[in-house]
Formats: sequence, C-alpha cells, structure tokens
Amino acid sequence: MTKEKIILGIDPGTTIMGFGLIKVVGKTMSFMQLNELQLKKYDDHYLKLKLIFERTVELIDNYHPDEIAIEAPFFGKNVQSMLKLGRAQGVAMAAGLSREVPITEYSPKKIKMAITGNGNASKEQVAKMLQSLLQLKELPKNLDSTDGLAAAVCHFYNQGRVQVGKSYTGWSAFVKQNEKRIEKPLKSQKGK
Repeated sequence: MTKEKIILGIDPGTTIMGFGLIKVVGKTMSFMQLNELQLKKYDDHYLKLKLIFERTVELIDNYHPDEIAIEAPFFGKNVQSMLKLGRAQGVAMAAGLSREVPITEYSPKKIKMAITGNGNASKEQVAKMLQSLLQLKELPKNLDSTDGLAAAVCHFYNQGRVQVGKSYTGWSAFVKQNEKRIEKPLKSQKGK
C-alpha cells in the first residue's frame, strides 16, 4: 500500500502569510489548497504574531500535515523588517512544534531553484511553473500563497522523490525546451 503524506508550505510574513498544501502519494504530488492570511489591517505587531500562530494551528488541526516546509527570511537592507519576518517565521514554527509536526526551512533561492531551475526567478515565474506542475486553473491575485505552495513543492522535490530528466540553465532555457507546456494568456487576461 502506498503511503499518503500531506505537506504544508508556509511563506511567513507580517503583512501577508501565504500557505499551500499538497498531497503526496508515492512519487506523485497533487494540489490541495492555497490561501493567505491578510494582516494589513492590524497595527499591533504582537496581535499579528498571535493570528499567525492561531491560523497555523488551525491549518494543522484541519488538514493534519505530516510535514511543514517554511520559507526562511532573507537578509535585506532593513534590519527591522528582517526581525519582524524572523518573528513571524518563529511563531509559525512554534505552532508546528506545538502539534509535533516536523519542520524544514528552505531559503528563497533554494525554493525558486527547486521550482524553476533558477534561484533568481521572479514570484511570477514561480507561480506560473506551479500552475503548470499542479494544473491550477488560475493564479491568485497576491502571490504570497503561491510562495507558500512553492515551499511545500520544494520540500517534496528535496526528499528525493522526483528524478529530474532534463537540466536547465535557467528560466529561458526551460521555456525554450517546454514551449508546449506554457499556456498562452486568454484575450481577457492580456490587459491585466
């Protein structure tokens, strides 16, 4: 019997926390859900941390993930932003630890590399690749949720479950070798 596993991916943030869930059966992954927790309307940083903790616990209690993959905060120029992101990540991790769910942390570059083959890919490139990989009908307006989903997919790939048949030197090489897999935008989407 093939074991089933659920992976919760989280992109922590104090403005928006993105998350996504995938189900793994054998060597195949399938999409379950992606969404985001909007925190913009709250001024109190500690309230935001409480809400991140509560939402993460709620996701764990509702979906029973076997593992959590979380995006590590990247070092930017603003130390205060880095500190806030680190707190958000720590609170999400604490929620997972409180439910005894194993957690793996991935750098943004590693996640982008796992999804697109390019550690410097844009959020849009990562989202489009996830749309193709998981047959998503449409992408969300904000891409924080796809960043959370990307962490889950990165975790799946880094467990040695997928053998890469082709290698790509970057996004443009992938596009060139996979032109048939990339959807053309609908006329109604071109102006957006």
